[in-house]
Amino acid sequence: MRFNRIVVALALSLASSIGVAADPDQAIRNTLKAVDPNLPIEAIAESPMTGLYQVQLQGGRQLYASEDGQFLLQGYLFQVKDGKPVNLTEAAESNGVVKQLEAIPASEMVVFAPQQPKTHITVFTDTDCGYCQKLHSEVPELNRLGIEVRYLAFPRQGLESEAAKELSNVWCAKDKQQAMNLAKTRQSVPNAQCDSPVAKQYALGQMIGVSGTPAVVLANGKIIPGYQPAPQLAKIALESAQ
Repeated sequence: MRFNRIVVALALSLASSIGVAADPDQAIRNTLKAVDPNLPIEAIAESPMTGLYQVQLQGGRQLYASEDGQFLLQGYLFQVKDGKPVNLTEAAESNGVVKQLEAIPASEMVVFAPQQPKTHITVFTDTDCGYCQKLHSEVPELNRLGIEVRYLAFPRQGLESEAAKELSNVWCAKDKQQAMNLAKTRQSVPNAQCDSPVAKQYALGQMIGVSGTPAVVLANGKIIPGYQPAPQLAKIALESAQ
């Protein structure tokens, strides 16, 4: 089940079928299982708002539920601190994204790094994406500005597409940087075979909400969809690392 990022309150008349459990965790799980048996629940905990529970899905996405599991809420939860609203949902989702990305070994990425990086960005990329190619042409400038670029594969047309095969060739190449440079300049990448992580990275991108390329993930887990010029992207990346 795919939840859109809009606020939805669902009054679920499930008491007759699943009952109201004394344990909020179990009550919420029963409700969500009835709504979607395949929903990837990672954790359930009390939120800062009294009576509202936070449901963390794999990949960092967040839902909220009442203690008895009869109401679900999907959207942003803000807390006002010192007169300023703080988006608790966005912060929790970003932390979840960071956790997922930190679990990926460097050997499964294609990395372009300066000698002394100030911060990094993770880019979900495709080979036949024009704006991906434009972004890649600016990687030297991003490196000069102190930004390490970590590539993950995201074949927009699916795992059976020609782009997916080319991405696998890049990730299986002996020199992945050179292969990426070839792909991004529309040159042929030699065929190569290995235990490619492309499918795994594509699934991860979908799980954290990537729908197009390039999708840039800052060091703090915030996702920026689409192309941004190198100076602007570097400024955002450096500010997010503070």
